[in-house]
Amino acid sequence: MPTARKRPATKSGKPRARKGVKLKPTDLLPAQLRLDEVPPQLKELAEAIAADGGAVLAAYREPLGGNALLFAALPVDKVEPTVFQRDVSDAHVLKLTRAMDKTRRYLDPIIAVREQDGFRTPNGGHRLTALKELGAKSILALVVPEREVAYQILALNIEKAHNLREKALEVVRMYRDLARLDPRRKESEFALEFEEPSLATLGFAYEKKGRLSGGAYAPALKKVDAYLDLPLAEGVAERERRGQKVLDLDEAVSAAVEKLKERGLTSPYLKAFVVARVNPLRFIKGPPPPFDELLETMTTRARGIRARAGARARRLKRARGRSRARARLI
Repeated sequence: MPTARKRPATKSGKPRARKGVKLKPTDLLPAQLRLDEVPPQLKELAEAIAADGGAVLAAYREPLGGNALLFAALPVDKVEPTVFQRDVSDAHVLKLTRAMDKTRRYLDPIIAVREQDGFRTPNGGHRLTALKELGAKSILALVVPEREVAYQILALNIEKAHNLREKALEVVRMYRDLARLDPRRKESEFALEFEEPSLATLGFAYEKKGRLSGGAYAPALKKVDAYLDLPLAEGVAERERRGQKVLDLDEAVSAAVEKLKERGLTSPYLKAFVVARVNPLRFIKGPPPPFDELLETMTTRARGIRARAGARARRLKRARGRSRARARLI
């Protein structure tokens, strides 16, 4: 059986803390995590669960911060995914329903927060959909009293792994929702929720062009994009502007790719070839240029690509072919 790589240890023998992790867990023992009664700060939440037809199965404290939570059974028709959660994948729901049908068990509670008209889950859209398709009447949930936990969706995800597009779209949906609910808070305060500043920029671009090849531009954006020191309400306009810069670059790169195709190149890596060719970061040893400067430089270079780039690429391809042929002869 594969084992985890051994972590560096301190002199006392404890594993060394990972970089960026500052949490010091509570000293609560297992028996101390159990709460015999619902604590006063969760009474109102427990009453709301009962009023919606649910039932509190247990109250407990989680072991890291000692925060009180409720383990509850909720009516499935009272639970919906958060509006900013990624779209449900039918293939993943099919996989879940078949697994549930085979095991005849539901063993993975979702996380839920209370809303005015029911409950929202930030990380259980696929499990919720699968249960509804199977005709279940209830779903098990860890009900968290703090609504802001719903925005920590990327950190809480334990379902199907997000791809870049799904991450970016979730970030932009969270961004718009937070800008509506708490417009004065700065974007930089949501580093955990948004994960990376480039995801916000790509999210606004994906809104306008769902088939954007965001992965081709993500490495460059990570080096020059940063969290804005602006309130979210003002940040929306700036992120939309940056997203449009990415779309302008993509349009220029796509046009260059078409020029290469006209010369007979049909490789699936043409877009990556063009992006690498117009990206100046590989030649810059010092600090990278500002966001606007880099995007404008790359866009200008992409628009200036001529068909002779196709001839150069073909010569390189033939040279590689000759090298492989010589290697086989040897």
